[in-house]
Amino acid sequence: MGMGNNKYQNRRDFVRKTGKILVAAPLVFIPAMLAKKIDAKGYVWQIDPLKCTTCGQCKTHCVLTPSAVKCTHKYEMCGYCDLCGGYLRQGVRTISTGAENQICPVGAIKRVFIEEPYFEYTIDEKLCDGCAKCVRGCLDFGNGSLYMQIRHDLCANCNECSIARACPSDAVSRVPVDAPYNIKDRIGPL
Repeated sequence: MGMGNNKYQNRRDFVRKTGKILVAAPLVFIPAMLAKKIDAKGYVWQIDPLKCTTCGQCKTHCVLTPSAVKCTHKYEMCGYCDLCGGYLRQGVRTISTGAENQICPVGAIKRVFIEEPYFEYTIDEKLCDGCAKCVRGCLDFGNGSLYMQIRHDLCANCNECSIARACPSDAVSRVPVDAPYNIKDRIGPL
């Protein structure tokens, strides 16, 4: 009888030790997973301006309203034209700054006269909703100096970006936090 009781005790010890391991395992693995999560925070979401097709998904798929995606202006590329394709709608009857003639539905592009025939265009990011209509116009009828960027001071940096999932051209990807912006350095897609 002493032999059977010892065997029973060993099973009980086995179950007890196994239970302790099962309880302790998450305490070991959770910090390891959190460390990986912190390591993943070394990356942020960004748009490759040379892959972007200005589909408008940034406005509609961002979890934030308005979207964390904003139009950016590469001033060095801009021609400061009177007939800016990113500012004026195609086919306007008069070249004026009236809202009915502007391509931006929220009036986020501001135009300031410099000298004949040049104008400077700036983006009011607080108004920009990320629709990319101005970027499309600039690519189609201008020189491509307007492009889309995810603003990291606004972005929630979701684990799986809704915009990245919806992007038809795979232009949204993770980039290192020490180089968070993909700067457009040439005109148009590759």
